[in-house]
Amino acid sequence: MNRFFVSLSSVLLLCGGVTTVKGQNPQVTGQDTTNRIPVTSLAFLNFAPDARSAALGDAGVALSPDANATYWNPAKLPYLKDDFGVSLSYTPWLRNLTDDMYFTYLSAYKKVAKGQVIALQVNYFDLGQLEFRNQQGSLTGTFPSRELMAGLTYGRQLGENFSLGLTLKYINSNLAGTGLVNGVSISPAQTAAGDISAYYKKEYKNDEIGSSLTWSWGAMISNLGGKVSYGSDDKYFIPTNFKLGTGISYTADGRNRFNFVLDANKLMVPTPPVYTMVNGVSTVTRGRDPKDLSLLGGIFGSFADAPDGFNEELKEVMISTGVEYWYNDIFAARFGYFSESRMKGDRKYFTVGFGARFQQKYNVDFAYLLPQRQGSPLAQTLRISLAANLKAKDRSEILEDMEN
Repeated sequence: MNRFFVSLSSVLLLCGGVTTVKGQNPQVTGQDTTNRIPVTSLAFLNFAPDARSAALGDAGVALSPDANATYWNPAKLPYLKDDFGVSLSYTPWLRNLTDDMYFTYLSAYKKVAKGQVIALQVNYFDLGQLEFRNQQGSLTGTFPSRELMAGLTYGRQLGENFSLGLTLKYINSNLAGTGLVNGVSISPAQTAAGDISAYYKKEYKNDEIGSSLTWSWGAMISNLGGKVSYGSDDKYFIPTNFKLGTGISYTADGRNRFNFVLDANKLMVPTPPVYTMVNGVSTVTRGRDPKDLSLLGGIFGSFADAPDGFNEELKEVMISTGVEYWYNDIFAARFGYFSESRMKGDRKYFTVGFGARFQQKYNVDFAYLLPQRQGSPLAQTLRISLAANLKAKDRSEILEDMEN
C-alpha cells in the first residue's frame, strides 16, 4: 500500500503512461526488457517548469541565460545583463485527465558583485484531492496532496568564459498526510538535496557587419540528495539527474537571431533488475535490487548497472533539442522535440511556443506540447511564464513610483 502513495507522484505523473507503472514493480522474466524503466519518487523535480525551454523540447542547460536558469543551469546566472530578475510559470498538469492538478515555479535572482549572483527558486506541485477508500471501495476521506521544493543558489564567474553554480534545496512531499490508511502507517517525506553546474561560452563577433556567434556548453547534476520514506522502512531514490548540453546562438545582422540547443539527460538512479521465479520465489538474476544499494552506490553506479550492459545504458539517455528565433529581441518563435527510448518510457513529443518582450524589461512566454503518439496523458499540456528583468536604475524608479 505504501508504494501506491509514492507512485502517485513518481509513476502516474511521469508521463510514461501505463508502462511506467510496470517499471515500479519487480519484473519476473528472464527475457522481456520493455518495462525496465527507472522510477523515482518526487518526479515533479524534473518537470520542465518554464515555457521557454518547454517549447524547445525541454532543452535548456546551455541556452542563453534568463531567470529560469535556476532550474536549467544556475552557472549561467552570472552572465545575465540585468541586475535583478524574477519569473513566474504556471502549468495545468495532465489537464486531459483531471482539472485540479497544476504546478508553479517561481525564480528570482540578484547580482551581488561583479560576476556573482544569488537566486531563489520555489517549485510547488498541487496534485489535487487524494481519495481514501476502504476494501469495499467506499469513500472514507480526502486529502489535498502537494509537493514543494525551495532552493537557494549561488553562481560565480571564474573567468571570462567559464562559471559554476551551486544550489541547496529543501524538498517536502505530503501526498496523504499522517496516519493509518488501511492499516499502513504513512507520513510526509522530506529531504535535502543539491545541484552543481558548470557553463562555458565563447563568443565571436564582427562589429563591422553586426554579426556574432556564441557557442556554449553546460553540464549539471541536479537533485543530489538523500532517499525519502513515506512512513515505512522502504526508502526511495529521488530523481538525481545528469544533464549535458550545447547551444549555438547566431545573428548575421543583429536583428534576426537563431538559437539552437541540444541536451542529453540521464537519471542517476538504479535500473530495475531482472527477476526470475526460482522455486516459487522471485529472485534477482541480472542486475542489482535497488533496495540493497546505498545512496552513493545507486547514484554513481547508475551508469553501469543495466542488466543488458552498455547498450541498455544508452537507451536511458533522453534527448531534447530545439530552435528559437528572435526578431529584434522583441518576438520569439520556438520549436522542439523530446525523445526517449521505447524501452525506457517511450515519451516522444513535439513542442511549439512563442515569446514577446516589452520595453526590454518584461517577458511573456507560452508553450504547447504535441505528443507523437495518440492517447498520451501529456496531450495538450501548456505552460505560460511571466518575467521581469530590471537594472538597478529601473528598480529604483519602480520603488519611487510605488512610494509616491
